[in-house]
Amino acid sequence: MKPADQTRNLLVISHEPELADQTRRAAGGTMPVAYAATADEGFNRIKELRPDIIILGPLNSPVEVLRLYRELREGWISHHASLLIVDLNAADNTHRILSDENLTMKIGEYEFQRGLVGAFQPAAELVPALQKSIAKKLYQRQNRLRASMLNPDKFCLVWEQIPGPGAFELRQEMVLGNARVAARSGMVDAISITDNPGGNPAIATDILCAEIKKAGIDPLVHVAFRDRSRNQAESLLFQLAALDINNVLILTGDYPASLGFKGRSKPVFDLDSVNGLRLVAEMNLGLERDILRKPVRLAPTNFFAGVAFSPFKQMEAEVMGQFYKLGAKIEAGADFVITQVGYDARKLQELQMWLKARKAKIPALAAVYVLSYPVAKAMHENNIPGCVVTEKLLSGIAAESESKDKGKQARLDRAARMFAVVKGLGYKGAYISGQGLPFESVEYIVEKGNELSANWMDLTREFDYPQGNGFYFFERDAETGLNREVPAPRIQPPTRPPVFLLSKVIHTAVFEPGSPLFGPLRRLMQLIDSSPLARKLFHWVERWSKGGLYACRDCGDCALFDTAYLCPVSQCPKDQRNAPCGGSFHGWCEVYPEEKLCIWVRAYLRLKSQHREDEIGKYLVPPCNWELYQSSSWINYFLGRDHSSRRRGIRPAHSKKS
Repeated sequence: MKPADQTRNLLVISHEPELADQTRRAAGGTMPVAYAATADEGFNRIKELRPDIIILGPLNSPVEVLRLYRELREGWISHHASLLIVDLNAADNTHRILSDENLTMKIGEYEFQRGLVGAFQPAAELVPALQKSIAKKLYQRQNRLRASMLNPDKFCLVWEQIPGPGAFELRQEMVLGNARVAARSGMVDAISITDNPGGNPAIATDILCAEIKKAGIDPLVHVAFRDRSRNQAESLLFQLAALDINNVLILTGDYPASLGFKGRSKPVFDLDSVNGLRLVAEMNLGLERDILRKPVRLAPTNFFAGVAFSPFKQMEAEVMGQFYKLGAKIEAGADFVITQVGYDARKLQELQMWLKARKAKIPALAAVYVLSYPVAKAMHENNIPGCVVTEKLLSGIAAESESKDKGKQARLDRAARMFAVVKGLGYKGAYISGQGLPFESVEYIVEKGNELSANWMDLTREFDYPQGNGFYFFERDAETGLNREVPAPRIQPPTRPPVFLLSKVIHTAVFEPGSPLFGPLRRLMQLIDSSPLARKLFHWVERWSKGGLYACRDCGDCALFDTAYLCPVSQCPKDQRNAPCGGSFHGWCEVYPEEKLCIWVRAYLRLKSQHREDEIGKYLVPPCNWELYQSSSWINYFLGRDHSSRRRGIRPAHSKKS
């Protein structure tokens, strides 16, 4: 269930049941209205429904209403709801509707603020007044980023901020200042907060995003799995949900840099972005947990989850790998896509064409980076993984930086032209970023970009920065300089290393459930598993053989079947089990450039030799089950304990393991 599908609820607490009927008429069938006659009944309904709006009507006395208001504001669940008080004056048959802005806390009790309450209105006008108040509260509660992305007539704008390290630094003050200015402008739909970008330590995103939320604008929180186990990720997501922060960008994350305390931090990568999305999707449905040996379904969250995508790859295997990974992300529950940084209009158009061909109705934002020469040089040298600046573009920016303003106006104009191009290409919005970018520059980019957007096709050739021998998903349209709706031929030659061919033969003969050897081997594994000594000796033989062939790390939940017999634990620094991350460059691994090819490039070329490369990303591979660590993966497979056996329908065997 997507967040947009979740039902809003309204609760009326009053000893006047007629108020609930009037509220239902005001809601007009747009949301269910529940009723509680007493405060105690109301608290029970709040736990059950988790309402978006609570309306307090007459109770035994005004003092009881104000006491209940205070208790609701202090409650862990109820303080997330919007509150309205309907004050009825039976003597002259009038009413007034009060909200948070009409109440203030004094020492001891809450009391009305004079001058802000408003006059009593005729009782006959209660239903339309309720209708107006409910609509206002729902508007205030809406996720503006999601509403903008799902509005077909809106071009969305997200502004990225990089808070940096430290707890009391001017950079964090600048981030909050930018958020306040953006909130007042009404132009920006969300402030995006990075999560240890470049793998460098920085202030945690959750605390800053809570302050940004208070400033009156929705944050977009980056959640990178580089530094988090699945338990930590789940805890962070619960915390964000409790803070009413619902926009998340689910990322694998850059590999840790060497700026950590006393050296490079140990990478975690317990989940990849695909499995991170699956976690979010299950949380939106309500996670199931065993609490005190009883199954409990937790209250559903309301996350709106985005993903990153890098269309700017050079090699065929890399390009296809990125599209395979995006397909897996969409299947796992992604709600929107944001591109990485690049300046190739054809590559940008390819994402829109691919989504259209797949009939994937998912909004995409294009990165519009205001590119200074130092940052362009770092991207060109692949020091910022996933971002692409070609030699031709770098030379142009270097020349611009010789001007009196150090190229400032040129880079703003380039960003404005790119804004116009991505708007014309059909993107749902722009993701504007840049080092130290003030709001005035954002305003200029948007205003100038909108001005240029009517003639966006004339600007596309200004973003013609192909990589040498670069592969494109679609064939080039000579007339427009963009793409034709014809997939390009895939001409990168496949590979057939002996270990792959040998592994395939053994897999077919031994591990396929329908093979003649499978049944006898399953019975043999049960026998071995029943003896501690036999199990230990067999495990030693397995480790020796798989260590020599695949550099096995003995995880016990083997993924060789999923990655063309390349171990993601030992040969991928990020343990990517669901297609590649976005950090490779010209086929090389982000962590080992010019030394090791990305394992998914190698897997693609192996599978291509059997015309099976399109199988990448076709099924979602779960994260490693570390309960099986340092146990025999062969026994686990044959006895139905690991993920590969479950995918093949191998039922768990009842072992006599001692």
